[in-house]
Amino acid sequence: ARLAMGCLVLQDGAVIRGRPFGAARSAAGEVVFQTGMVGYPEALTDPSYKSQILVLTYPLIGNYGVPRDEPDQYGLSRWFESSKIHVSALIVGECSQIPSHWSSVRSLDHWLKEQNIPGLEGVDTRALTKRIREKGTLLGRLVMDGAQERNLPFEDPNKRHLVQEVSVKVGLGIAPPCVGITAVDCGLKYNQIRCLCQRGAAVTVVPWDHPLDSAEFDGLFISNGPGDPLSCSKTIANLRRLLAEPQPKPVFGICLGHQLLALAIGAQTYKMKYGNRGHNQPCIHEASQRCFITSQNHGFAVEPGSLPPGWAVLFTNANDHSNEGLVHHTQPFFSVQFHPEHRAGPTDLVGLFDIFLETGLAYKEPPADGDVARPRKVLILGSGGLSIGQAGEFDYSGSQAIKALKEENIQTVLINPNIATVQTSKGLADKVYFLPLTPEYVTQVIKNERPDGILLTFGGQTALNCGVALTQGGVLARYRVRVLGTPMASIEMTEDRKVFVEKMEEIDEHVAPSEAASSLEQAQAAASRLGYPVLVRSAYALGGLGSGFANSREELTTLVSQAFAHTSQVLVDKSLKGWKEIEYEVVRDAYDNCITVCNMENLDPLGIHTGESIVVAPSQTLNDREYNMLRHTAIKVVRHLGIVGECNIQYALNPESEQYYIIEVNARLSRSSALASKATGYPLAYVAAKLALGIPLPVLRNSVTNSTTANFEPSLDYCVVKIPRWDLSKFLRVSTKIGSSMKSVGEVMAIGRNFEEAFQKALRMVDENCVGFDHTVKPASDQELETPTDKRIFVLAAALRAGYPIERLYELTKIDRWFLHKMKNITDHAVQLESYREGQSSMPPDVLKKAKQLGFSDKQVALAVLSTELAVRKMRHDLKILPVVKQIDTVAAEWPAQTNYLYLTYNGTEHDLAFREPHVMVIGSGVYRIGSSVEFDWCAVGCIRELRKMGFKTIMVNYNPETVSTDYDMCDRLYFDEISFEVVMDIYELESPEGVILSMGGQLPNNIAMALHRQQCRILGTSPEAIDSAENRFKFSRLLDTIGISQPLWKELSDMEFCCKVGYPCVVRPSYVLSGAAMNVAYSDSDLEKFLCSAVAVSKEQPVVISKFIQEAKEIDVDAVACDGAVVAIAISEHVENAGVHSGDATLVTPPQDITPKTLERIQAIVHAIGQELLVTGPFNLQLIAKDDQLKVIECNVRVSRSFPFVSKTLGVDMVALATQVIMGEEVESVGLMTGTGIVGVKVPQFSFSRLAGADVVLGVEMTSTGEVACFGENRCEAYLKAMLSTGFKIPKKNILLTIGSYKVRSVPGLGAGPPLPRFMPSHGSGALVPAGQVTAVDWHFEDADGSEAGAKETQRSIMDYLAENHFELVINLSMRNAGGRRLSSFVTKGYRTRRLAVDYSVPLIIDIKCTKLFVEVAKERELVKRSIYRQT
Repeated sequence: ARLAMGCLVLQDGAVIRGRPFGAARSAAGEVVFQTGMVGYPEALTDPSYKSQILVLTYPLIGNYGVPRDEPDQYGLSRWFESSKIHVSALIVGECSQIPSHWSSVRSLDHWLKEQNIPGLEGVDTRALTKRIREKGTLLGRLVMDGAQERNLPFEDPNKRHLVQEVSVKVGLGIAPPCVGITAVDCGLKYNQIRCLCQRGAAVTVVPWDHPLDSAEFDGLFISNGPGDPLSCSKTIANLRRLLAEPQPKPVFGICLGHQLLALAIGAQTYKMKYGNRGHNQPCIHEASQRCFITSQNHGFAVEPGSLPPGWAVLFTNANDHSNEGLVHHTQPFFSVQFHPEHRAGPTDLVGLFDIFLETGLAYKEPPADGDVARPRKVLILGSGGLSIGQAGEFDYSGSQAIKALKEENIQTVLINPNIATVQTSKGLADKVYFLPLTPEYVTQVIKNERPDGILLTFGGQTALNCGVALTQGGVLARYRVRVLGTPMASIEMTEDRKVFVEKMEEIDEHVAPSEAASSLEQAQAAASRLGYPVLVRSAYALGGLGSGFANSREELTTLVSQAFAHTSQVLVDKSLKGWKEIEYEVVRDAYDNCITVCNMENLDPLGIHTGESIVVAPSQTLNDREYNMLRHTAIKVVRHLGIVGECNIQYALNPESEQYYIIEVNARLSRSSALASKATGYPLAYVAAKLALGIPLPVLRNSVTNSTTANFEPSLDYCVVKIPRWDLSKFLRVSTKIGSSMKSVGEVMAIGRNFEEAFQKALRMVDENCVGFDHTVKPASDQELETPTDKRIFVLAAALRAGYPIERLYELTKIDRWFLHKMKNITDHAVQLESYREGQSSMPPDVLKKAKQLGFSDKQVALAVLSTELAVRKMRHDLKILPVVKQIDTVAAEWPAQTNYLYLTYNGTEHDLAFREPHVMVIGSGVYRIGSSVEFDWCAVGCIRELRKMGFKTIMVNYNPETVSTDYDMCDRLYFDEISFEVVMDIYELESPEGVILSMGGQLPNNIAMALHRQQCRILGTSPEAIDSAENRFKFSRLLDTIGISQPLWKELSDMEFCCKVGYPCVVRPSYVLSGAAMNVAYSDSDLEKFLCSAVAVSKEQPVVISKFIQEAKEIDVDAVACDGAVVAIAISEHVENAGVHSGDATLVTPPQDITPKTLERIQAIVHAIGQELLVTGPFNLQLIAKDDQLKVIECNVRVSRSFPFVSKTLGVDMVALATQVIMGEEVESVGLMTGTGIVGVKVPQFSFSRLAGADVVLGVEMTSTGEVACFGENRCEAYLKAMLSTGFKIPKKNILLTIGSYKVRSVPGLGAGPPLPRFMPSHGSGALVPAGQVTAVDWHFEDADGSEAGAKETQRSIMDYLAENHFELVINLSMRNAGGRRLSSFVTKGYRTRRLAVDYSVPLIIDIKCTKLFVEVAKERELVKRSIYRQT
């Protein structure tokens, strides 16, 4: 059946179509918009909206239903603002059919039907808002299709006497007398009476034209109301008489009351173009210049220039400078244009009611902090290597801070050993030190540089902890370095649980019941007091390190003993599993201006770390009371703690009531703040850096609109979904359960005009092989729904498909029913799509359109109807079902924005901007994962910068919220959307750019090269055919054979015989993969079969090749840039480890130290030959192995590689800038082989094994590190030492545990030499324990589990005890098969246990023989390596 349709006809002739809901009738009125994101029940019952057609800019309305109309203690309605709905019609993007909230008794649709009010949904409310903004308020009428009233007249409600229509007919009294207040009802809202009653007033409500006698009251209150104030001439005359009395009584007016007071004293009013309606209007208090966020709803305003003498302006709107309040110099009269008591919105100024009742006039302000002196040089601490829990978001926040300081002409000095970040590039900070972030090294830098300020909140937990150590050590005081922004005392309050709880109790806020313990006994006692289950966490840790739930005493004991390895204090919390988790980002300046920028709701309930949860912004299931209750608390807490800059606060909210607890406050920028910045377009880190300098918030501009102040709260007209990315398949034996400790390595953010669209986009962004909310990935199981794993969302899809009822799913997952219903919409539509499998012709256009609006991709539709992606794409084009481009402008289209921050959606009718000039399109790197991280972001940003320098306009496509490339002032247009063939092609067709650059974003863009090329898309740089020849293992191996370059023996996958012929070990290599996914070394037939299955699964449409694995060879990495095949720059790095360790996990040295000149020449010849054969234009990277003077090529990538930033910064030539010039066809001078400037750089991987419970610490051909650091030195040893210290390695002073594989390992050369190393004794086949002085050999066999079980158990416990008691300061574990092999057996070896114990008790661990040698060399030379500091300026 065709759905009934309706339309909104505007006075200027526009007709906007949509689906009717609510009452099926027509209506007319004045069309106005409101930008609040919550509070529709309150807005609809606000008498000021009388006879207006209300457009809500936020697209998802009705999520929390409509509550029961029940009275409060004053007999006023608890939830509504008056007795009925006053708007004449409601227009929304989407009206929720199935609401979810504990207070809800009916849906919005149902309520509108009851009250006989029509509504229209499915409207592009953003386009409509822009129309009203440009043309001013328009008259309109809502007409149902087929209705008789097609010629219903337009009516201007302002011509009617609206006040008379909404005012009470007879007076009524409320509450016992003490102070008598008369309230003149011009359209009074219940909450105004409530605010007076709560403050002990007896209120008498009188009609608008009631004659006023000052003997009857102690104070007069004039309410808000609809329409033109001039129509209330009787009220104005009554007021004029009162004001002229000799001893006048206090008068307070709100909104319309403010306008009536102004008219009564002889000032003028005027009709505004489109009025101010919403919850985020910033108003500046004239006397103190403080800025407050207010709720407003008015279309008329007072002309401030027309005030008579004796009156002053009280408040002014910070955006449009319209008048917001009046006050008399001597008499007790004042009024405000905004609603201090507004239900739906903030009530920051509700104290005005107290002033009215105390008839005090002067609005006293807390004195602002005195002006602070500006620093001239500021030291910024970065976050070091990327690890789980602190990734690229700190590169983004640090870069923003540097930018903000440079604008203020302040010198910046940055310490960050992470060479791959944008913030450590030339052109940002004035000086960059690549040094470990340890107090010793930072002290050296402070001594050298003498900065007068330091920023600690931009480098994650690493920087905070370092700052705490520097403060406690007295270093900052000694060198007179001031901590900018949030004071150190406040940081310590938020970090120390006990102090934090006390601070919260001072302001009567509650923290989840929890106790701090510093020993196991204390922890057990605390748990029994709180009652199991409990949550155990370690203090001063990031991303929930070492935390978990304990259901019994035994579980508690194991958790606590491990936690004490990382920290000195553990926290035992009462478990609130199943509660909603809500976060707010709060900004406060030194003058106590305070705003909340973004609130976010975790889709997963409490108990899953917020970094592991799917997060939705803004919150979807909170009503206005909850939203503003938590907002109010957030501001109260931040003021009490004295935070300056940015912080985030997390709450647990009971899903069945308004009860909440504060979980924690982070007094620094966090991952959530990067997400909030990208979700709202409000640059939090930039603003925080400015505030740290003591600049007041109202002075800063909103960088998106450029016309409004930064002291405002963004209103969103879209929905954002963040989903984390886990890479657990890369680790052996890792637990896939997710919980209170963070394991995800990256995250994506998707934007849509409804939840389904954003949600499905995000699922595809996380993994390019996923088609969306897919029920075929995992089978449904109660077990997996109840204990969440990284794949739970797909289990949910299967469960919905299998027909699980929503209630059952809610019981199992505790995911709010609203989200579950939304997911059900997707699975239901998928079922509908599958019914059109017979022939393409039978699918109606509406069904395809709805699929696109629910976020289905062409490929997903094709899979459902058994067709192909291209066929669906063609059908979609023929039916004109195309996406529209929308802007993110922070103000929901209320102000014009020149923003270039864009996303695509199918829930809209028009583009927000025109496509006039061609740009150059650069594709970013997508989600951070193991193997594709901040290095590729550095390359993409470098490319955009170089293009802009060359005068090109740029487009960036990327969807990773943690990156600098998705910062909207980096490029001319930022498309925050998927990197898939479909979306890139859609953008290409809209923008028709000069070309697309794929080689700067790592593997993801390369994977879509051929698909784009086949659609005649202009790819700049190396041709897609050449990319294919290098990526496709079979073609590449064949190519090497034809040009006569040596490579390991190889064969395309067909049979097992090849391996028998060349002999094991063999390596299995799929095509088009990143970070060696599914690459493995097979040592036997059974290994091989297993590996082949997984390799074929990873590259379904691409060949898999098997080649001989060469053991004990040296691996060499070459990065190069070529122009039409002619190589213009070559950089060579050597691996410290033997070949067989993935280059991302290897220790790299450049310029190479051990390669002979002859070999260097041969390497150059090979590079030239391959560059020529593939006709490379732009960047490429080769990996070679050298053994017995032979060079063999193992792979080639025609794109930037992970080591590009490292070689560019060490050798001093920006290879990305060079490659960009080449790609754009500029002439460049050949650089040749890069030799550097006399310093040696060493790059060391940063692992995050401590976060991944159970993962085995082995290095192989698949990559497992999450980040990297690099340091420089005069020689390899100095650089290696600094780099190791940067990853958190500590130099041992006493005991070392050395365990060696089996007798097959020859004696370890170079060990045991050199006096500076502590004594340790290698003894084969067993570990050597060296307590101070004597040598104990413990028999602890590795390979064979002989001996009685009891004996084995005992020795293992003793080793464990030694590790637990911190006897060892270093563990060296050299396993037998150190050749890239991954053990597949499920048998837990003792070597694995040693490695895991070392990680769990945070003891430094070395597992590679070559690294051990280098370490011994360093230890020998350590006396010579004086602490020298290298910087790159």
